[in-house]
Amino acid sequence: MLKPLGDRVILQAQEEETTVGGIVLASNAQEKPQTAKVVAVGDGRVLDNGEKVAPSVKEGETVLFDKYSGTEVKYEGASYLVVHEKDLVAIVD
Repeated sequence: MLKPLGDRVILQAQEEETTVGGIVLASNAQEKPQTAKVVAVGDGRVLDNGEKVAPSVKEGETVLFDKYSGTEVKYEGASYLVVHEKDLVAIVD
């Protein structure tokens, strides 16, 4: 599995979306998703004084992230999004 460095978080967004009528939308017809499941979390951000700040999210949580943030990567046939923790907006309960 991928192990993020520093304050980075690896997210897995849902690949397809079904409308209320049950129609599955093609990926190019959808808006980019803004919620995703946290798959892996880095060790945290290092401050200027050398102190390390622990990440505020944990694996398994669902988060809301900035719409055009992060880098898409493919690993072992699956697509992931690698974002900085500062690009996360909220934890979805």
